[in-house]
Amino acid sequence: MNAYFYGMKSRLLIGSLCGLVLVAGGNKLVADDSAGQSTRYGLFDALDHRSGYGQGVFPEPFLVDDSDLERNEVRLDWLHTAVGAAHSDTAKAELEKGFGPATVELAVPYERNWDDGVTEKGFANIELGARSPFYQFVSENGLVDSTFGVGLELSLPTTSEVSHDTELVPKIFNDLSIGNFTLQSLFGYSMLYGPEEGGLDTFEYGFTFGYGIPHQTLPLPGVEKLVPVFELSGETPLNHDNAGQNSLTAGVGLRANLRTFWGVQARPGIVFVFPVDNGARADTHWGIMTSLVFEF
Repeated sequence: MNAYFYGMKSRLLIGSLCGLVLVAGGNKLVADDSAGQSTRYGLFDALDHRSGYGQGVFPEPFLVDDSDLERNEVRLDWLHTAVGAAHSDTAKAELEKGFGPATVELAVPYERNWDDGVTEKGFANIELGARSPFYQFVSENGLVDSTFGVGLELSLPTTSEVSHDTELVPKIFNDLSIGNFTLQSLFGYSMLYGPEEGGLDTFEYGFTFGYGIPHQTLPLPGVEKLVPVFELSGETPLNHDNAGQNSLTAGVGLRANLRTFWGVQARPGIVFVFPVDNGARADTHWGIMTSLVFEF
């Protein structure tokens, strides 16, 4: 069993690295489809200019890592969770920048946890990440739009009270839109290195379901699009004491894409967080998260 998991880990890591390198280096221009020519571009013509990937079709997730292309984005999140008398707050500032089809990101989180008069606080791991699509399918009428991609995240410890281990996570993702309905799927293999939980490997997964309601359908003042979302975020340790014990958390929320002013679009959102299984219930009884995104 361990040999299978380590083989899967190696393939996922190598695939993520190769995909990022190949896609970043394979971009080329192709004539517009209106001239009767192909809309394909990139390495092996695997990408499609008609795709809505990176065009504001997909909402920014709350619990699940973002997988869409972000040209220029600043994001501020706050998450409060509780388990009985124990409470936790996490504030995060994030910057994302697009380079061709690829996106790089930097996130700085701060945590404060308290229970029975004992408080732990400090900067959590500094998160560095990159992602890029490697294949896109767009149906002839544009109704179905699917993007497959790879990503890699490196989290570096700050040696604060809440941050001691390094984490490396290769990922694969799919962003699917069918009309106004969107589904973002993400799968990752987390590997920890360090003094606390070093050697722990975890399978991570997440799904973000959204339905975009344009201003023409719901003419709210100042709102270009309203997106109700439902999310599932889970993880399963593959070794150590809790191997095989799944933890699944859900969120129900709403994000609004406001009108653009002076080249900046604000996208506020809020989500209610709750556990789905016993594994998640041990860590979270309930939670609330607010998110403010600035796209420019």
